Order: sequence, then C-alpha cells, then structure tokens
Amino acid sequence: MSPDLAHVESWIFDLDNSLYPHGSNLFELIDARMGEYIQRLLGLDPVEAHRVQKSFFHAHGTTLAGLMAEHDVDPHDFLDFVHDIDLARIAADPALVAALDRLPGRKFVFTNASEGYARRVLERIGLANAFDGMHDIHAMAYVPKPDPTAYAALCALHAIDPARALFADDMVRNLAPAKALGMVTLWVDNGSEQGPDVAEPDFVDYRTADIAGWLEAVQGEEVA
Repeated sequence: MSPDLAHVESWIFDLDNSLYPHGSNLFELIDARMGEYIQRLLGLDPVEAHRVQKSFFHAHGTTLAGLMAEHDVDPHDFLDFVHDIDLARIAADPALVAALDRLPGRKFVFTNASEGYARRVLERIGLANAFDGMHDIHAMAYVPKPDPTAYAALCALHAIDPARALFADDMVRNLAPAKALGMVTLWVDNGSEQGPDVAEPDFVDYRTADIAGWLEAVQGEEVA
C-alpha cells in the first residue's frame, strides 16, 4: 500500500461510470429515460426536454433535485421510471472484483441513484457482496452530491472518520466536499460529462482512467 494511503480505513466509491466504464454508455439509457419523463411531465419536445434536464443537472446536482424543487416531482415515481433499463451493456471486470476483494478496510457505495438500482448494477458487475454499506439518494433525503450534507450524513450513519477515508467519483465536482472534510480523493476521469472549470482542480489527490489498475497499483501489485 502506498504510504500516502496507509491511513485509509474506509474506501468510498461512486457507482455509475465509476465502478463500470463510462464507455459502456449505460447512463445513456438513463439519460434517455429522464428525457422521456420530462417530455411527458412538462409537455415538451425532445430538444427542449434535454435542455431542461441538463440545466437542472448543472444547477441542482441531479435532474431529480431540480424537478423536485421546481415541479414537486415524487422522487420514487421518477427513480422507478428512469432506472427501468436493461443492464446488458455492463459486465463484471475480474480485475476490479479482485482488487476490491483484496482492499483492506471497509468499503461503501455512495450514489445519487436509488439503492434498488444500485444493487442491480452491483449484481451485474460481480460486486454484489463487495461492500459493507451503501448511501443512496433516499438516505440523502434527496439532497444529492455534491451538497456537503450528503457527505456528513454518510459519515455519521456509517461511523466513517473522513480523515481516514478515500472517496472515488467520476464527477470531479463531487470530490470537493469530500476533500473539505479531510478525505483523500480519487477522480475516475474516464470521459464522463463534467461541468465547466474542471481542468486542474486542487481538491483532487489522485486521478485515473482505470480504477482497477489504480487499486492494483496502490496495493503494490503489478498493473495488468
């Protein structure tokens, strides 16, 4: 284990586009379902629905948060609809499964998605039993990452000491509150859509396009 990470006892991972490759384009299906939901809800054409969706995403952290704030949408109705997708695009990465299995300490999933969807994804990618706990959008009371209250609630619920934790996410803006709490941060920079001004953020400790290879390397293993 790298000396810089020797103190880490809690390893926290985002789900979508972090524990499986962004290139699988799974989130494309969720994105399409969000667009359909907004078209139906607001009576918009696909182009305007897409514009509204992205404006909510950038302004509120998630499309759901924007819909709840501005249109009083029922989060269960929205999440059930957008997560009703085929998971055939993703599969287990044996290197990641092995690297997580060898990783010392406790492991958590911290996701703006729902727990039911997250568990379906984890089952599909061979990680159904890899984690000690999960903090989903329901547990956040629908106040998503990157709101600092979501991180504080995660740590309180699971007795995580931020100074002895690492957080990995593909959305670089989601790492800033983790760093502010004292966590080590890992940007899974593999092509996910980002907001503006993310070129060289000073709250990123590590950066990788290959989370399995990175975990192997910091455990002293030869990268495949």
